[in-house]
Amino acid sequence: MDMKLEIVVVPVSDVDRAKDFYTALGWRLDADITPDEDFRVVQVTPPGSPASVIFGTSVTDRAPGSAQGLYLVVDDIEAAHEELMQGGADPSDVFHDAGGVFHHAGDDTRVPGPDPQRGSYGSFLSFSDPDGNGWFLQEITTRLPGRLDPATTSFASAEDLASALRRTAAAHGEHETRIGAEDPNWPDWYARYLVSEQAGTEPPS
Repeated sequence: MDMKLEIVVVPVSDVDRAKDFYTALGWRLDADITPDEDFRVVQVTPPGSPASVIFGTSVTDRAPGSAQGLYLVVDDIEAAHEELMQGGADPSDVFHDAGGVFHHAGDDTRVPGPDPQRGSYGSFLSFSDPDGNGWFLQEITTRLPGRLDPATTSFASAEDLASALRRTAAAHGEHETRIGAEDPNWPDWYARYLVSEQAGTEPPS
C-alpha cells in the first residue's frame, strides 16, 4: 500500500502573519477555513510540492516555532536563495557540510558556499518563518539509485519539467560532442536520460 506524505502541520502564533509570509514566497493558498471562532485551518503548498503545509488555530498543541528540520528540495540552490530573498524570507547563505553528503546538526561543520563539486544532495540553505519554524533547502539534481521507480517518470510542475529538459539538453550536447555528430535519435536519448535522472540509474552514454 502506498503511503504518501500529504501534510506537515506547522505551529504558529499569528495565523494571518504566517499566511502572509508563506504566500509571499509564492506558496499556493489552498484553503482558509474557519468553521467557528476557535478553529481555523490554512493550507499552503510550496511550488511543485506534492505535500502541503497546514497551520491555524487549534490545529496543533505544539508550541509556535517548534517545527524544525523541515526540508524542501530544489534543483538550483542559488536561484532558490534569490527567490527567498525577494519573498522576504531572509535565508542563510548557501552552505555545504565539511563531512560531505547531508549535514551535521548545528553549524559547526558548515562551510560557506555550495558543494565544490556541486554534487547532488550536498548544498543547503536555511530560513525560518516569523515564529521560528525552521526550514532547509537542499539541492538535488540526480537521485540516488532506488529512490524512484525507474518505470515511472513524473514531474510536479511545468517548471520542474522545464528544468529537467534544460539539464537533459546540456547533457545531450556533451553526448553529441563525444560522438562527433548530430544524434538523429535524440528524442529516445532525451527520454532515457530523463528517466535515469529521476530513478538514479545509469544515464545513456
